[in-house]
Amino acid sequence: MRPFPHPVFPVSLASSAASPARRRPAHRIAASLAAALTVMAGGFVQADPAEAAASRIRLGSYADAGRGTWSGPAFTMNGSGGIVAASMTKAVDTIRGGTGSLDVVVLAASTPGSGSRTPECDAVMRLSGVNSCTTWTLTKAGDGNNTQANTDIRNAEFVYFAGGDQCKYAAWKSTSLRASVQSVVAKGGGSGGGSAGHHINSSVVYDACRGSITSSEALANPYDSYATFTTGMFDWPNYAGTINDSHFVTRDRMGRTMAFVARALKDGLTTGGKAWGVGVEEGGSLFIDKNGLATLSGADTYVVLGDHQPEKAVSGQPLTFSNYKIWRLTSGQTFDFKNRPTCGYYLRSVTNGVADGNLYSGTPVTGC
Repeated sequence: MRPFPHPVFPVSLASSAASPARRRPAHRIAASLAAALTVMAGGFVQADPAEAAASRIRLGSYADAGRGTWSGPAFTMNGSGGIVAASMTKAVDTIRGGTGSLDVVVLAASTPGSGSRTPECDAVMRLSGVNSCTTWTLTKAGDGNNTQANTDIRNAEFVYFAGGDQCKYAAWKSTSLRASVQSVVAKGGGSGGGSAGHHINSSVVYDACRGSITSSEALANPYDSYATFTTGMFDWPNYAGTINDSHFVTRDRMGRTMAFVARALKDGLTTGGKAWGVGVEEGGSLFIDKNGLATLSGADTYVVLGDHQPEKAVSGQPLTFSNYKIWRLTSGQTFDFKNRPTCGYYLRSVTNGVADGNLYSGTPVTGC
């Protein structure tokens, strides 16, 4: 029997400073069109959920599991917003060491427009070994200092960032929430997310604070004003130097990940002369264990390495970058982020803003 939801606790907090002018992301445009059509049809549209107070909905037990030992850390990196049962099960089982149960917190910056208000927790509660799942909807930057939210996070064993708007997640960098999430990983728990939640878990975050950029725009000008980044949010073990991207093949994002990698190298956002793009397709999920070994479930994932300075990465001019090394992973395959491979990749280049053809498959280089 599915656990009943515990009461919703709204928490009012002062509004944060206004965010910079932004190009509206595609999903926001679609939502606005849908709302307009509803009004035209005589329907009723609720107020923008981003204006609501912070809220808490808990499923499962009222009391925390109160574990004394944890066997992680473990991570899940998803190409779209929802929970992928295969990778989340691995994370839960790994962290609890196969015994007892644990608590999960889901962080979201907005309420789903329709259906369940707790879609991620609904999925999590169907897994074995879960004591509770609490959804916190934090709509303002200052909500990251919410006392109860931070208590729930610190008492949890896994924190999952929902899909939505990674710019709002990046705004929590200067709040207590960042350290609370870090404490979960430090004790041997885990972190993860899908779509925007996938972005926020890389060491260099494409934050989309001015809206989403396309591959063609990023290749035409890697310093386009919509290519904005946040660093210093999280730096998970064995995952340094990474830039995550989501909805990867469906939305043709290889080109922009190439531009992001070039920017990271040119601007010194990563160390060691390398930057690693990690693009996960919709329905795909990487489970990463405490030793940095990633196992893919579902749709394809691409790891894109830039290991030299771009031949040309200048504001207002198209990108030139030769010989990106690209690993394509299919379901069941692994990638070792602790001991990163030096073979098994195929090569693709960008010349004057034009990428080679067939970016999403290639014959691996031999003898490397």
